[in-house]
Amino acid sequence: MADERPAGAAPEPPEADLDARLAEAAASALARARAAAAEKGLRPGVRPRRRTRRAGSEATLSGSAQDARDPALLGDQLDRLVLDRGWKVDVAVGAVMGRWPEIVGPDIGAHVTPVGFEDGVLTVRADSSAWATQMKLLASPVLARVAQEIGPGAVSELRVQGPSAPSWSRGPRRSPDSRGPRDTYG
Repeated sequence: MADERPAGAAPEPPEADLDARLAEAAASALARARAAAAEKGLRPGVRPRRRTRRAGSEATLSGSAQDARDPALLGDQLDRLVLDRGWKVDVAVGAVMGRWPEIVGPDIGAHVTPVGFEDGVLTVRADSSAWATQMKLLASPVLARVAQEIGPGAVSELRVQGPSAPSWSRGPRRSPDSRGPRDTYG
């Protein structure tokens, strides 16, 4: 068989020569990359220098001292939100509503529950008319206890509602002239 190489072409190098040429090409590529990095001011292979603060510069480094960039506690952020939005009184009254049995005692807490707060008026609902009457008599001491818990002036009035009466109407339609269940009792 005839050799298919053109005349005058160099013979193929042995395996050792190929490895040497690849190493030489890699070394020259590395040298070019280092030279390009040095032109840009980079120092490859060298540990980076620690930056120091220049006098008059605005960029500061975070250290062990507290900084505006440090993470804040969630509770502190919630307190700031409540103050910014003006929700301090509403949140305090909400705490009263959540701890109602602790504030008024277990007896009253079992029969009277807070149902709303609006414009300084705390509305409570009693489960019987007897407890509603009792709560009206105890309004002053209960308001004093609430003021002791959340601060004076947050709740100005205690409105007591009795138990809601049952609805005697059934179904979607009613007669407008009907007096309801009273007309059958007579």
